[in-house]
Amino acid sequence: MSNVSSYALRMARLSAQIFGEVVRPTDSKSMKVVKLFSEQPLARQKEVYSWYPPHNTYYALMKKLRYFGLYRDEHQDFKEEMRRLKKLRGKEKPKKGEGKRALKKK
Repeated sequence: MSNVSSYALRMARLSAQIFGEVVRPTDSKSMKVVKLFSEQPLARQKEVYSWYPPHNTYYALMKKLRYFGLYRDEHQDFKEEMRRLKKLRGKEKPKKGEGKRALKKK
């Protein structure tokens, strides 16, 4: 028979529950699982999510620099030139509501 009162046992369980500890006594195998689940997920660890550079920030910065004329993005220049040439030939995409299907209904 244990010499700890039921009240003390309940209070110990309650304090363990409040402070995020294991409520009931467990063996070492179960503690390994508890430790695994108490760690932060891999995706939330700084070493993992800061591995790659912030591409969105770099893209926005380069776009602004290109607008000011301080950076030359040849691929974007090429795409704009192709779009401009298509427009000259009358091959650009129709605006919303001016396509073939919309013209059929009229």
